[in-house]
Amino acid sequence: MTFVLEAEGLGKRYGRHEALADCNLQIPEGRVVGLVGPNGAGKSTFLGLACGLIQPSEGTIKVLGHHPAAGTDQLARVGFVAQDTPVYANLTVAEHLRLGAELNPRWDQKLAERQVRQLNLKPDHKAGRLSGGQRAQLALTIAAAKRPELLIFDEPVAALDPLARRGFLQNLMEFVAELEASVILSSHLLGDLERICDHVVVLGDGRLQVAGEADDLVAEHYRLVGAQGDFEDLPQDIEIIQAAHTDRQTTLIVRSTGPIPHHFTEATHLDLEDIILAYMSRSAYASVTGTAQQFLEARQ
Repeated sequence: MTFVLEAEGLGKRYGRHEALADCNLQIPEGRVVGLVGPNGAGKSTFLGLACGLIQPSEGTIKVLGHHPAAGTDQLARVGFVAQDTPVYANLTVAEHLRLGAELNPRWDQKLAERQVRQLNLKPDHKAGRLSGGQRAQLALTIAAAKRPELLIFDEPVAALDPLARRGFLQNLMEFVAELEASVILSSHLLGDLERICDHVVVLGDGRLQVAGEADDLVAEHYRLVGAQGDFEDLPQDIEIIQAAHTDRQTTLIVRSTGPIPHHFTEATHLDLEDIILAYMSRSAYASVTGTAQQFLEARQ
């Protein structure tokens, strides 16, 4: 299997603050990856490391088999759109395309001009006078016209209204199909990610919480509901992600690669959004987690 990104022991510190720590991750090529986590989880730091904008404090990271931003050839293989989809307010749409052609050796002018026409962007309009959705589409067009092998986005649709957000994501998926590119997309909008992503990476408190194929994660996660004594014989290889208790019942969110025992009749699969929220809550609130054995020891 070929990986578009590989991290081993990756970490980044700012003074005494540990923004990212002990990150071990492999992302297969050809995936649309949703990068999620609460504020301060380390998402922007991770993307900055992947783009070569910042250097790691420890560990290693490789993108498309090489160190990020290792040279002009490597830079040409990656398209990056930062937060707020930055464009140059005083440049026209046409000037953005000319600048892209000057700076990118793999620039596809026909693709860029076709997209500008489809979006009804006037070539002589300055970017500063465009709507938020139009600016986002212009930034996406410039990134795609590089014809990169990997597109990286840091919260590109957070400030857009639902209609503009839908248009942006639709065009993104069209570019993915045309370019056969991989995508890493950071976002708080879990519903959008659930619709378009086939691979998920969850960060929390500067650490990797879970990563994997979306379908596999859905197949491996369950919600178990029962009386407090029902879980004493829970198999020890089941990982407990989250536990909640009332006077009458216990609710567990668990991960298991094998089948759940039949006598747990109230075992249901979670959807991807619920799985992501469970891991985000685990990092934020330090819920009871671990193996079934650790759970039982904590109850004693």
